[in-house]
Amino acid sequence: MELAAPVVAGPVVALGEDLSGQSVGLLYAGMAVLSLALVVAGIYAERRRRAELRAWAATAGWTYHGVDATLVNRWRGTPFGVGNTRRATEVVSGPVGDRHAISFKYQYVTGSGKNRTRHTRHVVAVFLPRLLPVLELTPDGIAAKLVKAFGGQDIRFESEAFNRAWRVSSEDPRFAHDIVNPRTMERLLLPDVAGTCIRFAGDAVLTWSSGRPKTENIVPRATILDGLVDAVPAYVWEDRGYYAGGR
Repeated sequence: MELAAPVVAGPVVALGEDLSGQSVGLLYAGMAVLSLALVVAGIYAERRRRAELRAWAATAGWTYHGVDATLVNRWRGTPFGVGNTRRATEVVSGPVGDRHAISFKYQYVTGSGKNRTRHTRHVVAVFLPRLLPVLELTPDGIAAKLVKAFGGQDIRFESEAFNRAWRVSSEDPRFAHDIVNPRTMERLLLPDVAGTCIRFAGDAVLTWSSGRPKTENIVPRATILDGLVDAVPAYVWEDRGYYAGGR
């Protein structure tokens, strides 16, 4: 009886080791299949997205462009100029009022390894007839209050309701008061603009938000920006506006 125990135990141990090896092999194979499936699913999702944007653009009278690397470094300030692996994709452009507008998905990466994070923003811009100084309007939420608490600029206006709702910054306070006139303040206090980030940025006025573009938001956001351009007084274009080659 004692001699039989090793004979039985030997194959049992070997069988256990063999099963463990098979399990590890199956696990790696399953992970490889899953990774491949995710890649294939991503490819099909991008194809569907491109088809959706082309269809939307055709219906809206806009044009689908896809990728435009020149947009990555075209403007300064949030959300541009931070991180790496920056890309501008899902680019569409078209008319809004009498002006030209553009919408795109802007992505960049911060951190590395396990701390690597990809950020996605939806940017909409309406191009200006002349270049203007930089002016930024951001909702006066928690982030804006922290910026002001640490000495960040906040140009004040005669409307306390507007001052409570918006933080305004510009290197040219006089220009800020010219742009943020009573007509513009009244528009910016309407519900459909609440929470919107806006910047006059040289050749365009633009807005950005977290997440990928939604086609139903493109024209409404461009229309808001177009209305802000309409509210710019004529004398601003003459006094402050200039062409790329000079006044």
